[in-house]
Amino acid sequence: MPDWLNDLLPIIILLIIITFVIARLPQVEGVNHTKAYRRRRTLNWLPLGLTYAFLYMGRYNIKVSQHAFGEMHDALGGPLMSNQDFATIFGIGTVVYGFSFLINGPLTDRIGGKRAILLGAGGVLVANLLMGFCTLTLLEQGPLCDFVYDSFIPLFSVLYATNMYFQSFGAVAIVKVNAPWFHVRERGVFGAIFGILIALGLYFAYDWSPKIMKLLPLWWVFLMPACILALFWIIDVFVIKDTPGQAGLDDFNTADASAGDEGPRMGAAAVFWMMLKNPVIMTIACVEFCSGFLRQAVMQWYRTFAKQTDAVLDLKDDFIFNNWGMLLCCAGILGGVVAGVISDHVFQSRRGPVAAILYAAMFILAIALTFLYQTAAVGILVVLMSVCVIGVHGMLSGTASMDFGGTKNVGIAVGIIDGFVYLGTATMALVYGLTLPKDELTASGEVTGAAANPDNWITWPLYMIPIALIGLLLARKVWHAKPQPKKT
Repeated sequence: MPDWLNDLLPIIILLIIITFVIARLPQVEGVNHTKAYRRRRTLNWLPLGLTYAFLYMGRYNIKVSQHAFGEMHDALGGPLMSNQDFATIFGIGTVVYGFSFLINGPLTDRIGGKRAILLGAGGVLVANLLMGFCTLTLLEQGPLCDFVYDSFIPLFSVLYATNMYFQSFGAVAIVKVNAPWFHVRERGVFGAIFGILIALGLYFAYDWSPKIMKLLPLWWVFLMPACILALFWIIDVFVIKDTPGQAGLDDFNTADASAGDEGPRMGAAAVFWMMLKNPVIMTIACVEFCSGFLRQAVMQWYRTFAKQTDAVLDLKDDFIFNNWGMLLCCAGILGGVVAGVISDHVFQSRRGPVAAILYAAMFILAIALTFLYQTAAVGILVVLMSVCVIGVHGMLSGTASMDFGGTKNVGIAVGIIDGFVYLGTATMALVYGLTLPKDELTASGEVTGAAANPDNWITWPLYMIPIALIGLLLARKVWHAKPQPKKT
C-alpha cells in the first residue's frame, strides 16, 4: 500500500463510520427537509468547507517550515527562524487576524458569504505565492536574495500578516453561507461538520506540508496550497449559493436570534454595539479566547518541544510525532462530532453544556500534562486536549455564533467570537515567546542550549491550567442559554 494511502486510511475509515452514525440518528424535532434539499445543501457546503480546510494549509505552513528555515543560519550564526522569531511572526499575524473581524464581519454581512470566501481564498493565494517567491529567491540566490536574507523576519511578518487578514474571511464566510441552510435544532450537526473541516485542514497542514517539503523544494510548501486554492476558487464561483432560494429551493425560518426580523438592516456600528451588550455573545467570546490560547499552545508547540528535547526524551520519531497531522485530524473529527451530536440530541441544541464538559476535561488534562510532560504520556495527553478544544471551537465559533447572532447578523457575531479566538492565540504567542527557552544550533544544525533541556519547558503546560479553568467557569455561565427568535 502506498505511504500516502496508508496515512489517509484511518481518516477515511473514521469519516465513513461517522457518516453512517450521523445518517442513522433520528431527525430532530421540528426539522423535516426533503432529500433533494439535503443533497443540494451538501453540494453547497462541501466545496466551501474544503476551501476552508485548504486555507488552514496556507496558514500553518509557516509553522511546518519553521525548522527548515531554522536550520539555516542568520548573520550571527543562530537559526534564521528561532522559537522567538516564529512567535513574533505568528503573533503579529494572529493579532491582525483577530482585529480583521472588525472590518470583515460587517463586510461579509453586506456582500454575502460566497463573495467573502472568494475574496479570502484569493488573498491567501496571493500571499502564499509571495512567501513562496521569497523562499525561492533566498534558496536559489535570486536577485533579491540579500534583501530577503537581511530582512527575513520583518518581511515574513508583513507577508504572514497579509495572509492572516484574508484568512479571517474563511470562518465568517462558511458560517454566513450555512446559517440560512441549517435550522437551529440541527446546527449541532453543522458544528460537527465544522469540526471535521477544521480537522481536515490540520491534516493538510501538518501531514501534507511535510511530505511536500520532502519531495519538493521548500518554496512548494507555500506554492502548493496556492495552487489548490486556485482550483477551489473556480469551483466555488459556480457551485456555492448564499441561500436555499438562490439554489431554486424554498427559504425557511431557521428559528435563530434574527428569525422574524423583517425590519431594515441596522448599521454595522449599531449591530456591533448590540452584540457587545449581549452577555451570552460576550461570554462565548471570552470562552473562545481561552480556546484560542489552548488550541495553539498544543498544536504549535508540541512538535517543537519534542524535536528540541529529543536528545533527552527521544520523542521525535515516535508514532505521535510522525503522524501528528493525522492524529490531530482524527481528534478534531471525534471532538466535533461528539460535541455536535450531544448538543442536539442530549441538551436540546444548547451549546453551553457541551463546552463546559469539554473544558472540565481540558482542565484535568492540563494538570496531568504539567506532571507528565517529560514522559511518553505527553503525546497522548496533547491529542486528548485537541479532541476537547476542537470540539469546543466547532460548537461555539461554528454553531453558537449562528444561533445568537442570527442569520441576518452572523458575520459580525462570528467576527467578535473568532476575533477573540485569535486574540487568545496572540496572547499565547506573546507569553510563550517571552518564556519558552531560547534555541541555539551547533555547526551541524543540532539543537543545544536551554531549549534542549526539558526542565526549561515547564511553562508550556503550566500556563494552560489557569486558562482551562477560566474557560470552564465561563462556559458554565451559558449552560442554559438558547437563542430567542424575534417572533415565532
